[in-house]
Amino acid sequence: MSKLFKKVILLFNVFIVSTFVLLGCSKNDEIQSMVKSYENLLNEGNYKELYNNISKQSKEYISKEDFIKRYSSIYSSIGVNDINISIGEINSKTEIPISITMNTLAGKLKFEDIKVNIVEEDKDYKIVWNESLIIPNMIKDDKIGVEVDKAIRGQILDRDNNKLAYDGKAYQVSIHPSVFTVNKDENLSKFANILDVSIDKISEKIENQNPEHKIPILKVSQYEDEKINSLKTIEGVIIDEVDSRVYQNSEALGCLIGYTDNITKEELEKYKDKDYNSQSKIGKSGLEQVYEDKLRARDGVHIFIKRGEEKITLAKTEPINGENIKLSIDSKLQENIYAQMNNEKGASVALHPQTGEVLAMVSSPSYNSNTKVTYITKTISNKWKESEYAHNENRFNNAYSPGSTMKLITASIGLDENVLNSNDTFDIKGLNWQKSSDWGEYYVTRVKDPKKPVNLYDATKYSDNIYFADLAIKIGKDKLIEGAKKFGIGETLDFEYPMDKSQISNKGKLDNEMLLADSGYGQGEVLMTPLDVSMSYSALSNNGNIMKPRLVISENKNQKVYSEAINKENLENLISCFGAVINDEDGTGNLGKINGVNLVGKTGTAEIKKSKNDTEGSENGWFVAVNMDEPKIAISMIIEDLNGKSTASHVVPKVKNIIESYINN
Repeated sequence: MSKLFKKVILLFNVFIVSTFVLLGCSKNDEIQSMVKSYENLLNEGNYKELYNNISKQSKEYISKEDFIKRYSSIYSSIGVNDINISIGEINSKTEIPISITMNTLAGKLKFEDIKVNIVEEDKDYKIVWNESLIIPNMIKDDKIGVEVDKAIRGQILDRDNNKLAYDGKAYQVSIHPSVFTVNKDENLSKFANILDVSIDKISEKIENQNPEHKIPILKVSQYEDEKINSLKTIEGVIIDEVDSRVYQNSEALGCLIGYTDNITKEELEKYKDKDYNSQSKIGKSGLEQVYEDKLRARDGVHIFIKRGEEKITLAKTEPINGENIKLSIDSKLQENIYAQMNNEKGASVALHPQTGEVLAMVSSPSYNSNTKVTYITKTISNKWKESEYAHNENRFNNAYSPGSTMKLITASIGLDENVLNSNDTFDIKGLNWQKSSDWGEYYVTRVKDPKKPVNLYDATKYSDNIYFADLAIKIGKDKLIEGAKKFGIGETLDFEYPMDKSQISNKGKLDNEMLLADSGYGQGEVLMTPLDVSMSYSALSNNGNIMKPRLVISENKNQKVYSEAINKENLENLISCFGAVINDEDGTGNLGKINGVNLVGKTGTAEIKKSKNDTEGSENGWFVAVNMDEPKIAISMIIEDLNGKSTASHVVPKVKNIIESYINN
């Protein structure tokens, strides 16, 4: 045989082998692509398209309608999602090895070494289908069973063990159409009037439904017995008790406690490592969201194949109840503060000056958490719409410009740094002042000219911005920044509820002299939360110390000093000055005076401007006060956009009423 011929034979053999290898690779790629498509369609729940991926023989075995119904009913009943199919080594054209994992109500199911038959039809690979492709080990006539052993979500309790959130009951209101529609128009009208809902929405729910099926309409809170009794008089209305999260029947706690609801697809993806399933409830806002991991209940679930009388377990988990959390909140005080705020936009935080326990955290306006887990009436819906959904913003954790409430901090730093003697006077003429002509057209302004030189006592009770602007400059930028940290400004607060971080300025510096001056009286770029303000003034009644704030006292049981904020040598002087704000007739907070109660505090009006030249900015009103004899409460309140009202006449009386009621009761 010639050498040339041998080379031709060798090249031909190489070509044949290469062709078979390439064809094999091509076939394997086609099979893998087919399986990947099958997996994607399962995850999308597109069972109609999935049916096109099974063989002709399989289609004779099961109709498209039954195929779709079988997958839908089984997967929805056990909460299947996140299906993953991995392919083993393919050594056959008719059988492929796969492994399947899927998330369910009972956690992750994993099936390995499954053999799937395939056939080639019209140049495409199709799956030879049977019930084991829904759930491995299933055979014809098998059913899937689910038993749920309900776990209990943790309760949220106030300081007196009153339940603020707990697992209880609500009323499920349903309609039996064939009975209800005998007098349809009359019954619809009655139904809608009793529940304060739209007739059209109710009508839409019962249209084109099986007239003999019970149609769920909405859930009603357990506090609405009067509505339920009225609904029972309408023929065709069915009332059932169902499990529900229940909240204290009040708007005062809505923003603080929050609510739970069904988990979304986005949340399932976000928390895919935490064993949630499609039927899980999850905290959506407030403490229900912040303490989700502790409060969360994990139902026990048993998923099994029903084969005649036999139960073949696929997965089983035991129920795990959530943990209770107990708050330092005084519900009655919370209610009183909310009532005083009268749905005006604002926030208030009260705490015990000597323990750090947070007694109230109020955001106004707010919402009744029960509406979030039952239904929303037309009246409430219109109210929310008119307020531009102001109830959705949680304000007590917002950082605001503190206005003149900052003056305690500036005064304390000035005394510490010995740039201020309480008897020193500053002779200011008029209502406008600037340090030098370098400030151009910018002036610090004050409301009152007492026609005399002012000392710290006068400047505090009159709330003299010019005095404190000059004091800030004398203190200097670095010492003001460092001194403010003793009051928590610019520091990250370790607290159980997420709060905006306070700041001395946007960049943490005060390189501009005008910014330094403005910061001294709480304007500029200074930001503080109502909690920060209450904490700062609590030091006046606690020997100069600020206590670490505590909200969840079931966890944080120990009292700790957060900061030795005020030098004890300066304490008496500052108590005198900030007592004058309330006790002296010409003090800006004199309307807050309570006979027989020794209070110290400060008013503040913060101008909200887009720039120094803005003449149309709004004003927020502050008042903060703390009782000195047997201290029980330090409370701050901010009302947004005073709209022409004065802080002294509008905000101060609200806080006075709250303190008076709290101390006397």
